Amino acid sequence: MTRKNADITQWDIETPDFWESDGKRVATRNLWISIPSLLLGFAVWLMWGMITTQMQNLGFAFTVNELFTLTALAGLSGATLRIPASFMIRIAGGRNTIFLTTAMLIIPALGTGMALMNPGTPLWVFQLLALLSGIGGGNFACSMSNISSFFPKKQQGYALGMNAGLGNFGVTTMQILIPLVMTTGLFGAVAGGPMALESASGTLIGRIDAGTDTWIQNAGLVWLVFLIPLAFAGWFGMNNLRSITPSPGTPLSAFGKIFGLYMLGLIASVVGMVALDWVSMWVALPVTILLTLGLMLLLPGGIKSSIKTQYRIFRDKHTWAMTVIYTATFGSFIGFSAALPLSITVIFGNMMEVAADGTVTRVANPDAPSALTWAWMGPFVGALIRPVGGWIADKTGGALVTQIISVIMVVASAAVGYVMMLAYNATNPNPYFWMFLLLFIVLFAASGIGNGSTFRSIGVIFNIQQKGPVLGWTSAVAAYGAFIAPRVMGEQIKAGTPELAMYGFAVFYAACLVINWWFYLRREAYVKNP
Repeated sequence: MTRKNADITQWDIETPDFWESDGKRVATRNLWISIPSLLLGFAVWLMWGMITTQMQNLGFAFTVNELFTLTALAGLSGATLRIPASFMIRIAGGRNTIFLTTAMLIIPALGTGMALMNPGTPLWVFQLLALLSGIGGGNFACSMSNISSFFPKKQQGYALGMNAGLGNFGVTTMQILIPLVMTTGLFGAVAGGPMALESASGTLIGRIDAGTDTWIQNAGLVWLVFLIPLAFAGWFGMNNLRSITPSPGTPLSAFGKIFGLYMLGLIASVVGMVALDWVSMWVALPVTILLTLGLMLLLPGGIKSSIKTQYRIFRDKHTWAMTVIYTATFGSFIGFSAALPLSITVIFGNMMEVAADGTVTRVANPDAPSALTWAWMGPFVGALIRPVGGWIADKTGGALVTQIISVIMVVASAAVGYVMMLAYNATNPNPYFWMFLLLFIVLFAASGIGNGSTFRSIGVIFNIQQKGPVLGWTSAVAAYGAFIAPRVMGEQIKAGTPELAMYGFAVFYAACLVINWWFYLRREAYVKNP
């Protein structure tokens, strides 16, 4: 193995002797720096699901729909930024990319903390910060693309499952840590004073009564404690593979490429959000994707040439098949993670009251379960089980595992929709909560296993030059689940029919069953059980 500074010029991991003597050690070190970097990316990206729940409890002057929109905007941005992030590694190098994209998370983390110090902060400021927090979502694509290049095909399920699975613990970490740090003045006078809860809340340490002091600004500021040292770890501990990135240029030129690509993604995200006011979501999202891909072709010189080369993945039918299948798994995980906290608050925080004259109204549920207490469980199970899904798929084949979990997701999604309907229209929704939570945990577990199995399939189907961009691209499209799920569930809750959202997801999972069988499991499959 030839190494110059942080750049490695010889990388032949499919040769057993090279892998055992040099490759395994280097790959493992890069993996264990990548995992916490990705974890913090998820935490900053999806923190709005918990923040908006507490903003409602603190009396911020925004409607439920506006709060759902903040969560959805972060989801839209994070998904869109994955498109340019998918192609960063071949252009800028793994070490350069992971260092800078991790350091960039400091901006939305610090900005959100400062904005939350003042309940009079206007909505557009929170919208801008939600947009920038999408950087954390975009980082998944470059992280997975990078790690896939460090490990041989026989360990793709393990490596990608570990990176994504433990990285996805950022969702659970965020959902546990944010409620805890909001209960104390963690940063003293530097972070400003507390606000008093207008309505009761809950955490893992118990229920918090109205009037209790709350430092909601800590929800953003706490991530700085980890981001700063982790950025340094990425810079001094990770590597660029010259076999993957022949010409990254100087670090400054690599940073310029990364900034430029993310700027295009942010522009496309803003256009996509504006387009939602004019056309259907199902039109606005494809327009956003196509706009991002088109803008990237306007970049100058060697960047454009490299991107055009990587765009060849779009000519392969397996790119599109795996995009749909991966969306069912990761799209569900990330979408439900974003939507679940506020869904619990809205569905179980109110109940039907029937007056003497038969008039039905919705009133507050005094014994409602707290989203801050329970919402972390589903993402925790989904992230914890993801490496297991990759390990099983390495042993039995990815497509078979994907098929089994897809059946489970069809049934669980339809069932949770039915329970949501019962709870939303009940005079006492509380008895339905435990079944609601259990079914969602089943959905998260199935999506986590499916994440690991689809990683395995992609690592086997595509060669070393293709699999990085394909992993990034499929993760980009799937990440729109973080926008679609809060949007769809919010709209259906507002319409009084929350079950229709889950029934729609069940139909989609059934379609994925057919696609997975046709491409990878039938007798004449294009690639048999990869």
